[in-house]
Amino acid sequence: MNAILSVVGKDTVGILASVAQKCALHKANVNDVTQTIIDNYFAMFMVINIDKLDIEFNDFVDELVNLGKEKNLEIHVMHEDIFNLMHKI
Repeated sequence: MNAILSVVGKDTVGILASVAQKCALHKANVNDVTQTIIDNYFAMFMVINIDKLDIEFNDFVDELVNLGKEKNLEIHVMHEDIFNLMHKI
């Protein structure tokens, strides 16, 4: 199973590294990533495999949301099934 992770905020050094580190800590594998910087704003999307998570998915989401708060970023994580259903209309 996969999840879609998005990050938006002011560009600073280490955003990708800190998000990837949190994923690795809980055994979520980054399958794909795209990022861009628009006028000093950072935007990133990741597709992460969550088959081997070592914590509950909701706890993983909470940790990433809290990471975003610590770094003044908006981080959202959505299970792939929910993401696909939202875009199936």
